[in-house]
Amino acid sequence: MTTQTAPFSAEARTRSLSPSRAADFKDCPLLYRLRTIDRLPQRPSAAAARGTLVHAVLERLYDIPAAARTVERAKAMVSAEWEKLLEAEPDLQQIVSELRDRATKDDSERTVDPDIDGRDQHRYVAPDSDGDVIGRWLISASGLLDSYFTLEDPTRIEPVGRELMVEFDLGDGPVLRGIIDRLDATPDGDLRVVDYKTGVTPREAFEAKALFQMKFYALVLYRTHGVVPRQLRLLYLGDQDMLSYAPDAEELDRFERTLRAIWAAIQASIDKQEFRPSPSRLCAWCDYQALCPAWGGTPPPYPVTAIPVDNPAAEPD
Repeated sequence: MTTQTAPFSAEARTRSLSPSRAADFKDCPLLYRLRTIDRLPQRPSAAAARGTLVHAVLERLYDIPAAARTVERAKAMVSAEWEKLLEAEPDLQQIVSELRDRATKDDSERTVDPDIDGRDQHRYVAPDSDGDVIGRWLISASGLLDSYFTLEDPTRIEPVGRELMVEFDLGDGPVLRGIIDRLDATPDGDLRVVDYKTGVTPREAFEAKALFQMKFYALVLYRTHGVVPRQLRLLYLGDQDMLSYAPDAEELDRFERTLRAIWAAIQASIDKQEFRPSPSRLCAWCDYQALCPAWGGTPPPYPVTAIPVDNPAAEPD
């Protein structure tokens, strides 16, 4: 990720807002600050890396002729795409330790045998090599590709965009920026926004949060093309399920007002240099617990002399 710095002032503030950054602020203003303003690094996670890998394979799948888009061809791409990701981001190699810890825990649960007289006997299990650990993880990524092929037939799809950067300047508000996994279009001009999720379908109570990102993309497309996407489609590869939604123009107008309100709240927090934590169940997965007052930590001093200026291509959405 590349960033530049500029003197701290209203003019130097980043004006861009992505779905993930907006969601960060909604979930926890302190999380937004530590990720976006302080730009503190996060540990690579095996789940996030697997998601990136599967996204890369599905993007490349549509480079080949339609008739050749088979699940076997997709699985054959996994190792090569992983090597490309490692070359681009060597820190991803750190996931080996996470995978090894998980495997060690699983082995310890499996290697206790009841003896004939009722006592437990522990069998010795030789440690796996890094190659074995990564190999099993790559197989799990291939399993998600099986799920994809149960949800869609890629031989019948010709996307008009993949990993598509979209942007719209609200003028007196933020610049909305994001990256759409896949955009489909009919000859009549109807648009379908598709997003791949490597997790499982959210419970009904959390569907609105899942659709927040998709409505963001729909709004940008509506403002830039004058067309409301006919369908927003979330593909959940973790449990082979699909969530579809059809927005309308009035709803997207309201959503724009929501984004403006989030951006205004972010600017107010910057003015006050105050980003409060919002403790929740999400804290269990946060890399910044040690810096969070809600967990007895202390955030770093606020960066009053410089503030990052976004590189839009570096946004994770």
